[in-house]
Amino acid sequence: MELNQDVQYIKGVGPAKVKLLNNLGIYTLEDLITYYPRDYEDRGKPRKIEDLQDGEEALIKAFPASRFHVINAKRNMKICKLLVRDETGTIEIVWYNQAYLKDKFIGGKEYSFYGKVSKKTGIITMNSPVFDSENETKNTGKIIPIYPSTYKLSQNVLRQIIENGLKMIDGKLQEIIPEKILREYRLIGINEATNKIHFPKDFSEFKEARQRLAFEELLTMQLLLNNLKSKTISAHNGIQFDKNVKMSDVINSLPFRLTKAQLRVLEEIDRDMESDKIMNRLLQGDVGSGKTIVAIISAYKAVKSGYQMAIMAPTSILATQHLESFTNVLEPFGIRCELLISNMTKKKKEEVIEKLKNGEIDVLVGTHSILEENIVFKNLGLVVTDEQHRFGVNQRSIMSSKGKNVDTIVMTATPIPRTLGLILYGDLDISSIDELPPDRKKIETYAVTKGMEERINNFIKKHIKEGRQCYIVCPLVEENEEINAKSVMEMVEIYKNQVFTEFRVEYIYGKMKQKEKDQIMQEFKEGKIDILISTTVIEVGVNVPNASIMVIQNAERFGLATLHQLRGRVGRGEYQSYCILKYQGHTDTIIQRMKVMQDTNDGFVISEKDLELRGTGDFFGTKQHGLPEFKVANLFEDMDILKQVQIVANEISINDPNLKKEENQKLKTMINKRFSGKIEI
Repeated sequence: MELNQDVQYIKGVGPAKVKLLNNLGIYTLEDLITYYPRDYEDRGKPRKIEDLQDGEEALIKAFPASRFHVINAKRNMKICKLLVRDETGTIEIVWYNQAYLKDKFIGGKEYSFYGKVSKKTGIITMNSPVFDSENETKNTGKIIPIYPSTYKLSQNVLRQIIENGLKMIDGKLQEIIPEKILREYRLIGINEATNKIHFPKDFSEFKEARQRLAFEELLTMQLLLNNLKSKTISAHNGIQFDKNVKMSDVINSLPFRLTKAQLRVLEEIDRDMESDKIMNRLLQGDVGSGKTIVAIISAYKAVKSGYQMAIMAPTSILATQHLESFTNVLEPFGIRCELLISNMTKKKKEEVIEKLKNGEIDVLVGTHSILEENIVFKNLGLVVTDEQHRFGVNQRSIMSSKGKNVDTIVMTATPIPRTLGLILYGDLDISSIDELPPDRKKIETYAVTKGMEERINNFIKKHIKEGRQCYIVCPLVEENEEINAKSVMEMVEIYKNQVFTEFRVEYIYGKMKQKEKDQIMQEFKEGKIDILISTTVIEVGVNVPNASIMVIQNAERFGLATLHQLRGRVGRGEYQSYCILKYQGHTDTIIQRMKVMQDTNDGFVISEKDLELRGTGDFFGTKQHGLPEFKVANLFEDMDILKQVQIVANEISINDPNLKKEENQKLKTMINKRFSGKIEI
């Protein structure tokens, strides 16, 4: 039995279905059996007809009480009706274009039906239910898994294919968790867990299967992160930067005072840089908390100790902005800063590469371009990556390998709860700038519905006439650039030609050429554009002190962390700033989320709430970290499992750091496989 066997050879999969399965990311037998349900329907407990409620999905057991009628409603529509009864009442079952069911029902025989109930004007109906005849449990009488699916691949077909796949691996999956751990934590075996996660008899079976699979996912990741961390900790041959180079030289030259939090973080970095331990530090702080100046001061220490420093930003415009900040502060100290981005001329790029190699550049600011093989430093000592979630674990290690035992600072403006941080960044020490500079004004935030449209537009006009600028953000409708571009274009059309005719309105979206994006952002920064309409491409980045209004359309479609990031684009200057969240829908979660945004400007509080309201899947797709997606585990719901896993992982890491013992061999294989062999233990 080969787990990497092509899914097309599994019973029930023909050439047409292969493509549909591939669309779902299912290519092999292993992909199929680890394609877990997103939900379950309990079709095991029958209800009496008289107890049925309008709108609910329910299971009934009933006998035919009429003939099967087929009504030709219109050319391509046949409505099929069957009246059924139990001892408490009757209900009309309705199907569409399924006349072939006519011979399926025999009077006097009991059938199970599961479907959505509708109660209108005294008539109870059930539309297009699934059904089984007596003693059958194919579609009813049990818990049924519901899978993420594509519209051309029905749940029934997908379930059957998965069932066929499970029969092929029946009891043959290799156990990777050592027997001792399974016993100690009362975990079921991998074969049992795989069967029960798909087809549990009851919800207690589902829980034990889920617990086992979540435990395994978290354990493999924790072991990997422990390993990465131990490599850096055990490497006591890190650079010891010069104790005589004082960060206070730069701090005292600044035209503003640093906050207590910034000074505390700089102390931690200074201590790390002077020790012989390799620094691997995550620097997290809210938008505007002053992370960049911390990076600049750290760069001073590195350069004056005889080393080069590199900072990597996710976009050209952010890199250009960083260059400006670094140059302003460091040039008076004789430190040479230079830029490296993809849209530079070939000649300029070659010149920068040459100077870098010769040591004529002290600080290199750039984008992904810095990762290219031909970028060679003379003596790299410190690397800073900005907006960590845009750069995976692997990119971090490529960057670090451009020097010998370099110190690393990873900056993010997405504050994350500490417990989660310890997992996602298990290989990093964490520093938090948890206070804003005293001169930062609170951004006034208002959540509004459709009826406020005119008032909002007048509010924007008033502020632009006073000389301010405004961002308007459209949501990503779905993962479809054409549709997104279209939704931005429609809005541009309305705002340019109808609502804000007297102002300069421009737009920017993901798939535009980087050069175009940078040019528009530059013009906005220079005040040549009054209103900038955009998708979330502006989330990271540019400092426009004159922009004082952020309007977010369909705010309910964004996570709180993203809303907070977007809000942070305003409030960067001396003017009172505003964030207007336009939302639709009145579910409890939407109302709660809008309230959180109105009540607090604290990114740490917001990140906790975001996790609570959405779970980790949306909050922080682990893919962004170069780590695999969790298929089962949810870091918010599974904190208890996580605590157990950390105890187990630490014990294994102490006794067998490189997983060489026989009992840990399969864990090691699984870790290397899950991480595509890119980060090997």
